[in-house]
Amino acid sequence: MKTQPSTKGEPQSKPARRRFLQGAAAATAMTVPMVATAQSTTLRFQSTWPAKDIFHEYANDFAKKVNDMASGKLKIEVLPSGSVVPAFQLLDAVNKGTLDGGHGVVAYHYGKNTALALWGSGPAYGMDPNMVLAWHNFGGGKALLDEIYKSINMDVVSYLYGPMPTQPLGWFKKPIAKASDLQGLKFRTVGLAVDVFKELGAAVNPLPGGEIVPALDRGLIDAAEFNNATSDRLLGFPDVVKNCMLQSFHQSGEQFEILFNKAKLNALPAELKAVIDYAVQASSAEMSWKAIQRNSEDYAALKKQGIKFYKTPDAVLRAQLDAWDKVIAAKAKENPLFQKVLDSQKAFAQRAGQWQNDYMVDFKMAWNRYFSGKKA
Repeated sequence: MKTQPSTKGEPQSKPARRRFLQGAAAATAMTVPMVATAQSTTLRFQSTWPAKDIFHEYANDFAKKVNDMASGKLKIEVLPSGSVVPAFQLLDAVNKGTLDGGHGVVAYHYGKNTALALWGSGPAYGMDPNMVLAWHNFGGGKALLDEIYKSINMDVVSYLYGPMPTQPLGWFKKPIAKASDLQGLKFRTVGLAVDVFKELGAAVNPLPGGEIVPALDRGLIDAAEFNNATSDRLLGFPDVVKNCMLQSFHQSGEQFEILFNKAKLNALPAELKAVIDYAVQASSAEMSWKAIQRNSEDYAALKKQGIKFYKTPDAVLRAQLDAWDKVIAAKAKENPLFQKVLDSQKAFAQRAGQWQNDYMVDFKMAWNRYFSGKKA
């Protein structure tokens, strides 16, 4: 009987080897879990600003920080005002989920609850914009804002950031010398400033930013305020009006708001929520520094262009404060949350303002010494 030749030690044939490797791969797949591909989430935002405004640039700056830090796991895309909804409808759109989020100011929601305008409108008991943010983040303001949104059934998460420089009284065909010069003027502003200027005798029209200059050009309004030298220049104010009054209490402590639909934000993992939180803080610092650089450049450019700037007379500023006191007294009677916000701001401002006023040096003394020839 013939025996089969031994194959021990000989190389396996190619088909046999292929079957062996396939079997080994299958066994490995059964014992080692597959690594899931990282999910990427895209959120659609809209700002309340025209694409050419520096404010829309600030919105994009925030989005870029989130996108860079999220390493592809989260992307925020920002559309300019009007792309999905008009500027004043942003809150509703974010609440409903029509938009995942947005960038604007709390005063734009004034029609929902008058107390919302206290984050920006008025003198804030002498607090500057950064102090208002300090009150919001550490003095109870955030909890109050959340309470107001809950009371009007807005399922959103709000982040405030970016202390704005004090806004001008506005752009006028003739300089304002006294408070009575405001009487009868068709004027644009927003928030509680609407009520303040009405108290001063103006006929107020709260237009969104992108509609102001066309309205001035067509004579639908006589005068207007928006925000700062850069925005005003980009939006075309100097093309239609040649006089700007600087310094005002109507919006001396405003900041920006970044809104998220609460369900969309809560669906994100903790690490991405942390990215958003820190992006807000970083954007707040960067925005305040960029504003100094850009606003000062554009202020100089506007003066070279022939725009006349005037300091708002102290008598007009005092008249604003008188009007403000009347407005808040009336609103507080109508709205308990309004009084609650005022009380919180006042308590914080009394302590923080005392500290700041006592500690801060008068920087004008040094500036005047080196640049104005006044060696006080």
